[in-house]
Order: sequence, then structure tokens, then C-alpha cells
Amino acid sequence: MYCDDPANHGLAFDPFKAIITPRPIGWISTVNQAGVPNLAPYSFFNALSSSPHLLMFSSEGFKHSAENAKNTGEFVFSLATVGLKDQMNLSSDTVPAGQNEYLSANLEMGECHKVKPPRVAASPASMECKVLRCDELHDLDDQPVDTFLVIGQVIAWHIDDNYIKDGLFDTAAANPLARCGYRDYAAVNEVFELMRPSDGGTYTGVDR
Repeated sequence: MYCDDPANHGLAFDPFKAIITPRPIGWISTVNQAGVPNLAPYSFFNALSSSPHLLMFSSEGFKHSAENAKNTGEFVFSLATVGLKDQMNLSSDTVPAGQNEYLSANLEMGECHKVKPPRVAASPASMECKVLRCDELHDLDDQPVDTFLVIGQVIAWHIDDNYIKDGLFDTAAANPLARCGYRDYAAVNEVFELMRPSDGGTYTGVDR
């Protein structure tokens, strides 16, 4: 199959998200200007840099998370796991502005130290972030597409000590949840090591 017009692919469902997979879930918490917490998962999410530590998420539509992050300059990422999949899914519901999804998802709010938004207390890891930019994206014709990119710098993190093993974060034990296409998800419950040619057979902890 060849398609030179992705907007008219001819399939029953758009395959884009099913091909770009698995994607980490950005479980993003913010507060509005009145201080009310908001929590929502974003599948257009990832790391951008390790020095400094930068994260991004994009919102199709100027949704509460993007709006709050832009207005307050802060957000928190919490790792979504298989054990928290139902709560994560509940927090994806469309609710009125000012409604606290922590309450509707029956989640405990964990305290953060450098930003106002709470973290998901039950998550194995969370990162406090300050917003560097929040911009609406444009297409090839320089037309706005109603998708907003938020980039933040990590200024603090929280890791449950139970998931630190020999100085490494135990990803498989944390069992992160990944977003696939359609309504599909995947679980990371097994990892394997693959050395780069330049590693000399030993991982030094320095990514290149």
C-alpha cells in the first residue's frame, strides 16, 4: 500500500498512531490559576534532552493541561504503570474546567517541593517541571493546526526506592504502560541489554 495523501488513507481507521508505537504516556498534572489540580494522560509525549533534562507533551486542542501549564509555568509528569491503568484511563475523561481528576480517579495527590501541581503518589517515579515554552504548531502552509507543544525542564524528581536496583531504575519492575494505536496499550515487563559498538562491552552510564 502506498499513500500520498495521509488525510485520505482509505483504511477503516487512521494507522498513524498504530505505526508510531509504543509511545510513553505523559501523565501530566497541573493546577489552574485558582490552584485546582488537573490530571490527564498524553500519548504524544517524550523526552527531548538529557542535559538538561527536557520533557515535552502536545495537546490536540488547547486542553486544560496545556492551558494550565502555559498560565502557571509548571507541570508534573508521573509514570503511568499497568497497576495504575484504570486510574490513568479514568483521568482521560472529558470533564469541566476546574474539576479535580485526582478525586474522580480515586488517586492520592503526592506533594511536590518546587512546583505547585501534585504528583501521583502511587506512581514509581515523577518529575517536577518548569515550562520553557508552549506554542501552537503550524502545518506546511504555515496554518495553525490547533495542536499545542509544551516543553518543560525537569527541576526535581521523585523515585520510589523500591524501584532502584544497583543504582539503576528498574524499568521492568515498574511495569510502565505504553500507548499503541486505536484503543490498544502495551506493558513493559521485560527489558534486554544491547551494547553499542562504542561501548566496548561495558555500559558506562553515559548516553551518546
